[in-house]
Amino acid sequence: MEQVTLALALLLAAGLAVSYLGKYFKLPSVTGYILAGLLMGPSGFGVITEDLVGHRLSHFTEIALMLIAFGIGEHIEFKELKKVARTVGYIALAETTITFVLVAIACFFAAHYTQASNPVLDFPKLLSLAILLAAVAVATAPASTLHVVRELEARGPLTSSLIAVVAINNSMAIMAFGVAMATAGNLLASTQGSFLATVVMSGREILLALLLGVFTGLLIDFVLHRLKQRGEMLSAGLALLLLCGETASLLNLSPLLAGMAAGCTLINRDKRDVRLFRALHDFEPPIYILFFALAGSQLHISALGASGIIGLCYFFVRLAGKIIGAHTGAKAARAPLPVQRYLGYALAPQAGVAIGLIFLISATPSLSELAAIITPVVLTGVVLSELFGPLMARFALVKAGEVGTDELTIRPRPGYEGLSAQECTEKLRSTAGITIVPWIWQKLVPPDKRDGVVMFGAAHQATVIGLARLATIYAHHLGAEPMAVRVISPRRKVADEDALFAKEEEEVRSMGYPLQKKLVRSDHVAQALSLTVVRNQTKGMVIGYPIEGTIQGFQKVVERVAEIAVCPVIVVRFHGVLHTERILVPLVSMDQLDEVRSVIKALSKVGEHSITLLHLLPYDQPAQDMAKKEKELEDWLIMHQIKTQHGFRCKVVKSESRLETIHKEAASHDLVVMGAPRRSSFQRMIFGSLADAVSQNSQIPMLIVHTPPSG
Repeated sequence: MEQVTLALALLLAAGLAVSYLGKYFKLPSVTGYILAGLLMGPSGFGVITEDLVGHRLSHFTEIALMLIAFGIGEHIEFKELKKVARTVGYIALAETTITFVLVAIACFFAAHYTQASNPVLDFPKLLSLAILLAAVAVATAPASTLHVVRELEARGPLTSSLIAVVAINNSMAIMAFGVAMATAGNLLASTQGSFLATVVMSGREILLALLLGVFTGLLIDFVLHRLKQRGEMLSAGLALLLLCGETASLLNLSPLLAGMAAGCTLINRDKRDVRLFRALHDFEPPIYILFFALAGSQLHISALGASGIIGLCYFFVRLAGKIIGAHTGAKAARAPLPVQRYLGYALAPQAGVAIGLIFLISATPSLSELAAIITPVVLTGVVLSELFGPLMARFALVKAGEVGTDELTIRPRPGYEGLSAQECTEKLRSTAGITIVPWIWQKLVPPDKRDGVVMFGAAHQATVIGLARLATIYAHHLGAEPMAVRVISPRRKVADEDALFAKEEEEVRSMGYPLQKKLVRSDHVAQALSLTVVRNQTKGMVIGYPIEGTIQGFQKVVERVAEIAVCPVIVVRFHGVLHTERILVPLVSMDQLDEVRSVIKALSKVGEHSITLLHLLPYDQPAQDMAKKEKELEDWLIMHQIKTQHGFRCKVVKSESRLETIHKEAASHDLVVMGAPRRSSFQRMIFGSLADAVSQNSQIPMLIVHTPPSG
């Protein structure tokens, strides 16, 4: 493929698609991105060629590496590191040393064994090969590790130790590699410089990279405080970061070390300005997808066969070295048990730094013979580490209990332990999860003259009590009576019709009202309900969202009833326990208050309710409009004489995502009430429905009010 734009589109689309597919198998997103690149690259369908990756898309890799390095620096806050400095030092030294020693010994004997039948490498070459592979094995993949940490929003001792160890680890890998190159050169008698000189040169390069990063961090801090707009900060900060990376490359220094030092400098300033980090987080996702997909496209499955026993030995012994070394260091430092048990698993990923190091070996003429063996061996380790490493990092963070708001975590509920978020949601919306708390408030006093009915569909025993309660509250407000309607098949035999309505009648009577009952025999639920609405003086209709059957069929019932009815149709979406004490009413315009006004007034007249009116404004709305909207909400309540025992709260917020804002606010409420404007099927297809979107993922019960055209 020669079209760069098309290649970018395909990589982004494939990365997202495979990562979403991977979620069903509990795979981290980064593994999905890498697999997508592997499928698109030479080892897969061959859509992304090596020439395209190497010459036209390489700048995306450079940008991503600088963002990754800068992001790691954000986590190196000295005040926090002091708490784990002893732990990190012990761990970094132990896992680096043990990994180096184990890989060197294992690869030496593996190479010696594979060469037994056809001796090609003498002892100095075998030892040089083992030392170089051991030095490369020390390196980890900061990109994969940081991505998993961010995806899981992990926080805790293990996470802090992990980020710090990764940062130190790669610095030590570069130093160890310099020493290994010098040692190999001396063993092969092909270097003119001394061993000590090579070590000093490696230390000098590391120091210069760190100084360049510190200077860049100070420069970014100086510039940021002279800019006001977020877009300006992003542009200036990204320009300085990329300039830092290019300068490091021109000086043959490590861009990764320079980027980490820049982020570390900025986060440790007394001002602690994190606005650039936040701005870059919004910019990163597509760059990260491209980076990992491109990394995956460069992986060659054929390398697995070419490396043979040495490659598999390198991968498994390196993993063992990380686990044993991290455990040994953490135990010596008396680190928390989760750090001792799981840190080594989180250090499994390996990619960019390791690949960069083998390129340096390949570029050294005296090591060309060893490079032919080292390259497929390390690439084997990279392929396996990038596929399984993020999984192991995720496993470690989850086991340590440091996962934040990831989909794996659900709010603890008795009887729901061990369930995924999806399984928990399904159970809470099923007959096993729906609970209706008993009526605890005083009985309602019906008016002497009652006019009309508020119907509710008594479709399922698990929800009928909740529907009866809500219908009774609404009927009390309208001066009507609750009426239960049950639609059954004409072929069904019923010995005692009154027994069908036993639960709802008991509930309604406990609230102080009599219950009217209607049994309708029909195979067409929508038609039967519509005719019942028309034939009675119906002032309202309450329908429960199905816990069995198809959603499509239910939508047709609602649409049909709402078209015919000249009264509000209230759809109830049950989820877990039905409470009505703390009620949230989201709206995006004042007109929507009229759609839910009757329901709000009905709820405000009974019990001990508190109601929050949440008005969502566009994120770029002027600040003065917020106070104006809040005053409008308060005036509306006064005009309609709406009061509750615990009062109303008028809240106006600027929102970038209405859905996320509503779900976040709903977490502190018991019930959501929203209006659903009447729209044609075409309008719903084009514009959608905010109320329906909220109900699909709501973690609390919800009422959706469909009002007639006359309001």
